[in-house]
Amino acid sequence: MARYTGLFIVAVSPDLLRQSLIEILQECHLDVIYDTGDYIMAREIPGEVPFGKLVTVEVLIDRPMDTPDEVRMNFVMKNEELPLQLDNHCRQMFDSLSEAIAESNEWQLLETAAG
Repeated sequence: MARYTGLFIVAVSPDLLRQSLIEILQECHLDVIYDTGDYIMAREIPGEVPFGKLVTVEVLIDRPMDTPDEVRMNFVMKNEELPLQLDNHCRQMFDSLSEAIAESNEWQLLETAAG
């Protein structure tokens, strides 16, 4: 199973965060299937890749009390594909989503880390 994780700390108002994040996920061909406000799960739209390569992303959103305009987003992107190649489909999707988050005009990227 391919699995990639990322942490993004952004400066954004809480009101703008959720809608902006959902739009970014949709731009990356991911459909939101579960949303509780502080947790979002999205799945790649079927049709372009085999079923085993379809990517699922989970986003855990943490708003620290001491900095109200700073938000931590932990991403886990995974699929059933064995990561036998460094440049597999899951990694390509992770890189695409990471780039979209980093380049978004809706917030200021403060810190990022990938695992």
